[in-house]
Amino acid sequence: MQYQIQGQPYPVVVLTVEPEETVLCQKGAMAWMTPNMEMQTKGGGLGKMFSRAFTGESMFQNHYTAKGGQGMIAFASAVPGEIMPVQISPERSIVAQKSAFLASEVGVHFELFFQKKLAGGFFGGEGFIMQKFSGNGMLFLEVDGSMVAYDLAPGQSMMVDTGNLAAMEATCTIDVEMVKGVGNMLLGGEGLFNTKVTGPGRIWLQTLPLSGMAGALAKVMPSSK
Repeated sequence: MQYQIQGQPYPVVVLTVEPEETVLCQKGAMAWMTPNMEMQTKGGGLGKMFSRAFTGESMFQNHYTAKGGQGMIAFASAVPGEIMPVQISPERSIVAQKSAFLASEVGVHFELFFQKKLAGGFFGGEGFIMQKFSGNGMLFLEVDGSMVAYDLAPGQSMMVDTGNLAAMEATCTIDVEMVKGVGNMLLGGEGLFNTKVTGPGRIWLQTLPLSGMAGALAKVMPSSK
């Protein structure tokens, strides 16, 4: 399989698929394809269906297989941002925000990822429930806004506002810390908690979380009376 990512700010990943090769995607992600791409909708078992639903994904995924020769298929992002390609391997697993999955090769496996500390999960907001991708193959994730990556050394940390953490290597850990100072908490407008990500590993941050964009639009939308 080969791929190209095109278009901004609504990107699309175009895959060239070998005969009998299969790729899968989130429901509704397919934008266009050659006629020889055959689709099958699968759930993958009750446990996997429940896990996807719990993270905001569709319970079913569409599997596309090239029949009778090489095929082409394109998957489009649903929000303004970037498509993040990641090579998953037995040595490299990725933890991503919920609803980040766009498409992947069939060798990539999905499972729920919960914060180890319940307090960190509940107060961390969007970071409580995430997705872990392991196995072997290419993975494509949706990132809201622009993407900035950092490599954290062992013990090195980054404080991140809730929702700005798009993904991290599974070697990283997450916790939350309360904003210091009553005045800062009440008047700063940044919320009560920040997410603390600690290395070793790479982290990917997004500049415009969908929740933040929705809040900004709500402020300028006329109210109904």
